[in-house]
Amino acid sequence: MHSGVLGSSMLPHQRTIIRRRRLWATVVAAMSLILLEPRQARADPGVPLPPNGLLSDRGVGVVSEADRDFVVKVRLAGLWEIPAGDMARRKSDDPRIRGIGREIARQHRVLDKLDRDAAKKLRIKLPDDPNADQQGWLAEMSDASGPDFDQIYIDRLRAAHGKIFPAIATIRASTRNDSVRKLAQQANQFVMTHMTLLESSGIVDYAALPTAPPPAAANAKSPPTNRVLSAATSRVATPLIFVVLVVGLFALYWTIRRGQQSRRRPSRRYGGHLRR
Repeated sequence: MHSGVLGSSMLPHQRTIIRRRRLWATVVAAMSLILLEPRQARADPGVPLPPNGLLSDRGVGVVSEADRDFVVKVRLAGLWEIPAGDMARRKSDDPRIRGIGREIARQHRVLDKLDRDAAKKLRIKLPDDPNADQQGWLAEMSDASGPDFDQIYIDRLRAAHGKIFPAIATIRASTRNDSVRKLAQQANQFVMTHMTLLESSGIVDYAALPTAPPPAAANAKSPPTNRVLSAATSRVATPLIFVVLVVGLFALYWTIRRGQQSRRRPSRRYGGHLRR
């Protein structure tokens, strides 16, 4: 009797626990769709994630002017994208845009800390305010509302990330300094994540983005080595052709001349017979 009463009293409790677990699972899944954190990101099957832990970060190596400019630009990106993301979180009526703005602002605070640490190590002076263009974009967002704000926020950030993306690749491939190299690799992962988040809004105006130059434009001029080789070949070929042409004409003239002389000269046999 006692065990029956105990069993019947436990069943509702177990059902409550199961319902709560299902509810939390649904909430966690929904939040994962809205917020994409770098540590939660997983590559597609077969696609590797860069092993950042293999990179050193000792400030060793020459720091070029391009390296310094890159570190400053990473700082500038955070100085306007953090307030832009906070603005999106407050002003947008679309929960997708609010989630994107919140996450990009959060991630830029992490990237800004990495950038400031690198700048301190390399003794690079960083700005404290956005530049004039960035302040103009923030003012444009501040004046907009509703869907207009959403479009401006998404398009301005997507265009900015598209410009910094190739610059990061150039620094990552060329820098001699290990701290700049690691910062470039980290920044590249942040930028790719932000571009993906912005594009997940479904309202990116791709037609307004700059297009890559066609391959023919990059190869319109032949490499210097080829130009030198072509010029040298031309210098050699032109006199050679002239010599061959002169020799050929002379041979033709000589052949015709000999033919004419042969027809004019009487045969030695017939000539002797007439003289008798």
